[in-house]
Amino acid sequence: MTLPDYAIEVQGLIKTYPATKTTAEMQALKGIDLKIPRGSIFGLLGPNGAGKSTMINILAGLTKKTSGKVRIWDRDIDERPRDARAAIGVVPQEISVDPFFTPRESLEVQAGMYGVPPAERRTMELLNALGLGDKANAYVRQLSGGMKRRLMVAKAMTHNPPVLILDEPTAGVDVELRRQLWRYVLELNRKGVTIVLTTHYLEEAQELCDQIAIINRGQVVACEPTATLLGRLDTRAVVVTPESPL
Repeated sequence: MTLPDYAIEVQGLIKTYPATKTTAEMQALKGIDLKIPRGSIFGLLGPNGAGKSTMINILAGLTKKTSGKVRIWDRDIDERPRDARAAIGVVPQEISVDPFFTPRESLEVQAGMYGVPPAERRTMELLNALGLGDKANAYVRQLSGGMKRRLMVAKAMTHNPPVLILDEPTAGVDVELRRQLWRYVLELNRKGVTIVLTTHYLEEAQELCDQIAIINRGQVVACEPTATLLGRLDTRAVVVTPESPL
């Protein structure tokens, strides 16, 4: 089987939210074009409301696009939606776990939903890799916020997808946990997993990403190798406005 050159291809992607009684029509994505190379760590940067999460939700099948083409691992999301979704694992911004399950049970249920046979499941391997092996049989509600976020990464990997999307995975976590997640992401990438990372932290993108795209107001305003992009950001201006005239 020939592997695709691009893990994700997005062409002319538009998402328009219709007007309601209280809000006007809003175009969240205005013709996004992106090609994410297979085997890379690709960064998506941009301010809140730029359209990053909307694009990820379209890739995950949670939001319907208005128009455009999207292929995941060479599978069109309109023609082969189940195959396309099976090719990605998504770790959303919001922590979403069942508090009455244990981490072991959470991963077993997730693997079952993707049809992974019991003999091929990697529950303890994933928990150990993310530092949750000793919490395998504790209730999820007893875990800290950082541990729950690590559990979500493990859940996204239960079906061994070739593409992993991390939507601000280190938001609000401590420095040590951030470093631990970075190490795991790099290890996955070395094994051939394509990583798509959205983040507000330029340091995080600089540390991890081969290529960075910046999205602002629903449009791609830059898409370059990390070193090239950072080389253009070597100067900055700081504007200070006093509260009252001096």
